[in-house]
This record gives sequence, C-alpha cells and structure tokens, in this order.
Amino acid sequence: MSEEGQTYHVPVLLQESIDGLNLKPDGIYVDVTFGGGGHSREILRRLGKKGHLYSFDQDADAERNIVSDDRFTFVRSNFRYLTNWMRYYEVEHIDGLLADLGVSSHHFDDAERGFSLRFDAPLDMRMNKRAGQTAAGILNSYDEKQLADVFYLYGELKQSRRIAAAIVRQRKEKAIATTADLLAVTGSIFPHEREKKEQTKMFQALRIEVNHEMDALRDMLRGATEVLAEGGRLSVITYHSLEDRIVKNVMRAGNAEGRVEQDFFGRTTSPFTTVGKLITPSEEEQQRNPRSRSAKLRIAEKN
Repeated sequence: MSEEGQTYHVPVLLQESIDGLNLKPDGIYVDVTFGGGGHSREILRRLGKKGHLYSFDQDADAERNIVSDDRFTFVRSNFRYLTNWMRYYEVEHIDGLLADLGVSSHHFDDAERGFSLRFDAPLDMRMNKRAGQTAAGILNSYDEKQLADVFYLYGELKQSRRIAAAIVRQRKEKAIATTADLLAVTGSIFPHEREKKEQTKMFQALRIEVNHEMDALRDMLRGATEVLAEGGRLSVITYHSLEDRIVKNVMRAGNAEGRVEQDFFGRTTSPFTTVGKLITPSEEEQQRNPRSRSAKLRIAEKN
C-alpha cells in the first residue's frame, strides 16, 4: 500500500474498536467504512488463514487503498446494501461488523469535495461522486420548508428558518454554487462567538441530506441484526448525537426508534446485549488526532 494510502485517514479508536469485535482467527467480518483501510488492515492482521474480511466503501477515492490479500474482499457499495452483498457472496452469517461513521479526514482535506469550511469549493458533498444530487442542487431546488427541515433535523439549528429564507432570497438573484456563496448568504445569521460551530452544523446537515446518511445507517444496522451470528459483535464509532442515538437505540432495544418490546412475561426483548461502557478517546489520542474528539464507541453482542 502506498504512503498516500496510509495517510488517507487516521483510524479513530483503532485498538478499542477492533478489540470490541472479539475476533476469532477463522471468523468472517465486515468493515462497512473502509476509507483509508486502517481498521481493515488491523482486522486482517489478527485473522488467521481461514478468516475473511469484506470491506465496504462507495467513494472511488477509497479504492486506491485496497488491500492485496486473499482473505480480503472490497465491496464498491453503500453499506446500506449489506444484506444484498452478503447474499451475493453467499455469506449466511458474519462474526462481527465494524463501522466508523461520519466523514474521514481525507474528505475534509480535499478542497474539491466541498465538505469543509476551510476551502472555497463547489458544493458537492457526495460520498459517491458517481451518483446522487449535490449540496448545490439541494440548496437551489428544495423549497423553503424543505430546507428549514434539513437544517433543523440534521443540524439541530435553531436558526433553520432564517437560514432557509436567506438561501431562497439569494438564489432568486444568483444560484448558490460554492462553499463561499453559502457562507456569504448565511454569514449575518449566526452570533459571532458561535459562528464556526453553527456553520459546521449547517454543513453537517447538508452532507447528511446529500448522502441520505440516517436512512443508510438504519438500513445497515437492520441488516447487521439479520446477518450477525449468535455471539457476533457490533462495534460502532459515532461522531454526532443523531447517529449515536440511532446506534444506541438499536443496541439497547433492537430498533432505530428505541421502541422497547416485551415478551409475554413482561421481560424486555432485544437482539443485542451491550458490551461494556461507552468508550471515548484518551486525551493523548485527541491531541494526536483532532477528528477523534467527538468520537464515541459502542459495542454490542448478538443474542
């Protein structure tokens, strides 16, 4: 693997998340967020000759980091199609699944992708550059209510209606095409002391809508519940409250809504048992890798 591939993305909570899988040398595992391949390489390092790893990524850039190993299969797809691909590869059950959610450092550092506040770039934000609507497309086509809903639901922004109104006013004169355009339109809405934080939430909301991230996460976790073998582990790293809430609900109640179901005797039923406590990065890791500061690792075992 090239040096570029090795620096593509620094894996967060590497040892903790892989330890959480309780790997069996001859087991079958899935890494649904391949990215730079850091977590996948560590899983492969611990697998024996009969073990196998399937790694998913829809981003063409990640394909530069593909591992050359007979025990490894790269799946060019969104992880929401987990069950379809396992069926395709005739895999009935897996022994563990790892997910490092959110956006990789590579995406934030790539000026042309439009993920970051730091660069004036086209508002793309697609994880898969080969398909789907861009962030600019959404900003220039959604009506005011739709835009307000996106910023409120996915960015938890109290100013969502003002943001949406400002965007609709501006696009009547000129389309919003770049990150600089969006920041200029919304610049007066956010209090100065919270400006960067609120702008980051605005970009997060757009990215989630562009990539249908919450729907994809629900689909993937539903699929994981189906394909995990008894005793199989789910090891998931989240970065914001929206995705963390879904992961926590699935691990505790077996569904994304957190709806608690009971058996005939009133006992709570769930396909998972949580393993250990919530894990967060050490101060040393947070200093070494700023992306890890908001990370949370949750682990559960299939009953």
